[in-house]
Amino acid sequence: MNLLKLVIVGHIDHGKSTLIGQLLHQTRSLPVDRMKEIEYAAKNSGREMEFAHLLDYLEEEREQGISIDTTQVFFKTEKRDYLVIDAPGHVEFVKNMVTGASQAEAAVLIVDVTEGMKEQSKRHAYLLSLLGIGQVIVALNKMDLVGYEKEPHEKVKKEVAIFLSSIGIRALYYIPISAIKGENITRRSEKMPWYAGPTFIESLDKLKEKASLIDRPLVFPVQDTYRIRNKRIAVGKLLSGIIEKGQEIKILPLRQITRVESVEKYQEKRNVAYPGESIGITLPESVPISRGDIICLPGKEPVLADRFEANIFWLHGKELKIEKALNIRCATQETTCKVGTIKKRIDSSTLEIIQENTDRLKNLEVAEVVIKTKTPLVLQSFPELQELGRFVLEMEGNICAGGIVTNAGGGMKINPHSV
Repeated sequence: MNLLKLVIVGHIDHGKSTLIGQLLHQTRSLPVDRMKEIEYAAKNSGREMEFAHLLDYLEEEREQGISIDTTQVFFKTEKRDYLVIDAPGHVEFVKNMVTGASQAEAAVLIVDVTEGMKEQSKRHAYLLSLLGIGQVIVALNKMDLVGYEKEPHEKVKKEVAIFLSSIGIRALYYIPISAIKGENITRRSEKMPWYAGPTFIESLDKLKEKASLIDRPLVFPVQDTYRIRNKRIAVGKLLSGIIEKGQEIKILPLRQITRVESVEKYQEKRNVAYPGESIGITLPESVPISRGDIICLPGKEPVLADRFEANIFWLHGKELKIEKALNIRCATQETTCKVGTIKKRIDSSTLEIIQENTDRLKNLEVAEVVIKTKTPLVLQSFPELQELGRFVLEMEGNICAGGIVTNAGGGMKINPHSV
């Protein structure tokens, strides 16, 4: 069965945890005995069983080293499996989404109909836009608190739609739900006869899975190299195109052209690999290759540049100042960099331009910038290939920003000594 990766975002207390708990319960994605254990633990702790508590108990298990992880929760429907990335706050969201550890193909923005769009709702929505997540479902929660009436739903729906439109997002569905009461989650709610759209689960099952990139040019970032049975094997995840035995390839940033001697996959005999597969390849022994190298096709390679334009979301208590030394990671590549120009500072919740052509950026602000790197990176603009168009910045060993490439290189000359 196919797997779709889904992120759920929204303001604190708007019902993310309760919705995820209901999804686990109503889709029977937890074993019966496990559910009974959680109900028993809730009773013993002297509190009524709420579906938000499911994540509390799973969090306790995670801290004890048990396999269920509250930031990555699985549930399934008759159509497919889902991996839910819970986003309790902006920092966790960016770390999960931007690093590529859990790349979402779709998102749910949950909004409390009694409060409407709040600051964190807007920031999370902006991040969805920044990261290019085009499939968005809006869950208008807590309909039980407004008597399941149509008018409050329509009012907040209009407010959300206006904001999303301003950041380039057009939601696929606006679904009235009560997560705490389980209304309109997997079964159509009789309390909202005025609503004719899909249930929440039906809307998820209508989402499209990520299209195959098999017809795109080859891009294979090298994760690491190993020596096994006298073979030096370069391993990684194939992002696009195919790679096969005997194929002529080009290694960036060295620009060396060679051929693939073999395709390796654990306990499988393979001569070819396809997008999404984690594989290994061997090359002639004389060809140097290491983590961070990008394998592509001669004549169809991505941009190699030491300057590029980007949008970044700053997530650090300390201000960003231009020319401050930072670390940048994109796919398996890593080098040092500086933000050379801040074209615009933008308030992430109001989308107002705070200042143009400035020299600093504050916490939770978005900016249009030019970044200079010490050594050239292999890049593509974000819409072309997300994995080579998405990056994180680090300061003092911690992630301080996430961003996307808007112009890979911009025709700027490569200069390895630019930083």
